[in-house]
Amino acid sequence: MVKNSIINLNEMLGLTDEDIDNEKKGTTEVDISQLVPFSNHPFKLYEGPRLNDMVESIKEYGVITPLIVRPKEDGKYEILSGHNRANSAKIAGLTKVPVVIKEDLTDEEAMLIVTETNLIQRAFSELTHSEKARILTERHDAIKEQGRRKDLINEIEKLYKGDYLEENSDLGQIDPKQFTRDKIGDQYDLSPRMVSRYLRIDTLIAELKERLDNNEIPFTAAVDLSFLKQEEQEIVEDILDDYGFKVDLKKSDILKSYSQGSNFKYDKAYEVLSGKYFNKPKKVKNFKLKPKLINKYFKENQTQKEIEEIIENALELYFSQNNELEEEIEV
Repeated sequence: MVKNSIINLNEMLGLTDEDIDNEKKGTTEVDISQLVPFSNHPFKLYEGPRLNDMVESIKEYGVITPLIVRPKEDGKYEILSGHNRANSAKIAGLTKVPVVIKEDLTDEEAMLIVTETNLIQRAFSELTHSEKARILTERHDAIKEQGRRKDLINEIEKLYKGDYLEENSDLGQIDPKQFTRDKIGDQYDLSPRMVSRYLRIDTLIAELKERLDNNEIPFTAAVDLSFLKQEEQEIVEDILDDYGFKVDLKKSDILKSYSQGSNFKYDKAYEVLSGKYFNKPKKVKNFKLKPKLINKYFKENQTQKEIEEIIENALELYFSQNNELEEEIEV
């Protein structure tokens, strides 16, 4: 189970006062107007009491932990860590904030910083489904690659050296013989199957992730939708947005089967999401009369057409008599 006990990160990493002083020397101040959010930032900004508390804290103490940013070609800086601090500082009336500038990062390494620093700040259980999916995907990739990415995680933790951090921020000691899903599952008290589902959730388009987080789509149904190609997911989102239909497990399962059978079309998706697909009259299975029944009730020289007409008339008589009997019983 993910632990929430508080530890001193400096002690855990063996950081000396000299290490901390060297890190402080690497910070600089930039204008808040020069900062832009991370592209496709997967985490939601604080709201309500949590935002208010951060604003009041910054008014009193300033921004203590520097933001982590990377330079952009237009002279601005992309925030990798500190979206909430930047937002709160702006509300508090600050014009500059301390930052650590990271050069020459790949997009994958930048995303790792984004996810790791968010996990350091918040317990895993506090995250939305889409945020958990992003964290687990990054951890999954980091464990598979180890080396460079493990080093980057350690560096992030040193940069993010608040006096106290949650223990769930550490990657932890994991048996290298385990499968990657098992390693992740052990860390967050999730079954390998649930880890796989979250990895699928991370492949959803942003709009469907938001519907999942807002409880508009059940979790298992969202997993089904993740098997749809991106353009198919966009069709589903367009229909949901235009008509306000709801998604349930029956609908998502049919849509998944359409996609896997290369039979996914707008009209078919609309029919399923609107519910019309389930209102279709079911076809009666073809059946044949046994030879002994044919010999018992029909003559040898009767044609198939004649036999069908006799059966149809008999059935009409049977059901009309049954309806009359039911009406008499109701009276």
